[in-house]
Amino acid sequence: MTTIRLWDLPTRLFHWLLLLAVTGAVITIKTGMPEWHGRFGLFVIGLLSFRIVWGFAGSTYARFRSFVCGPSAIVRYLRGQWQGVGHNPLGALSVLALLALFGFQAVTGLFANDEISFQGPLYPLISSGWSDTLSSWHRLTEWYLYGLVALHVLAVVWYTKVKKDNLVTPMITGKKRVPPGLASDAKGGGAVAFLVSLVLAAGVVLGASGSLMSPPPAPEPPPQNLGW
Repeated sequence: MTTIRLWDLPTRLFHWLLLLAVTGAVITIKTGMPEWHGRFGLFVIGLLSFRIVWGFAGSTYARFRSFVCGPSAIVRYLRGQWQGVGHNPLGALSVLALLALFGFQAVTGLFANDEISFQGPLYPLISSGWSDTLSSWHRLTEWYLYGLVALHVLAVVWYTKVKKDNLVTPMITGKKRVPPGLASDAKGGGAVAFLVSLVLAAGVVLGASGSLMSPPPAPEPPPQNLGW
């Protein structure tokens, strides 16, 4: 066996920070802190935006092209004919599903309202009817996310206990032991790529926060009673 560099530091930070951000979003909405729930939602949007850019600019195994496969690769994997490192073809589907569902959840939250006092930062851009619709989707998607995350955790446990393939340690250390010749160290994804990804993600968060919207017009002053 030989040790390779598998997951780069930005990919590992994204993974664990997303876990913290989602946990924070769930806790704050369940404990009646909608403002903090919104902040964690913006953090999630920033993380997802970074990961999407990093999927093209990051190192070898973080790039989408290294693990997003077609149906034939999935069939080979199910037959036990797939060999590789990083996300396997089924794991790739899980990653894409999580990114898509978390993204949908975060974006709908930008326009949502709690029917009491809290409104998402982009609420003024749509009608109240559309906001109510997106709010209902936002609440419904929460349960799909719970199910998908549970499947993700069960898959990790199954790979670790049954297939003896520890997926957690490489996501902490970045390194993995593999048979000689199976794979080489990850390459690419240097400092420039990281800074570009970070700046683009920050721009998305800035837009999602509503900071770029024009302020609402000032209300007209009430008519003066001149006593006539």
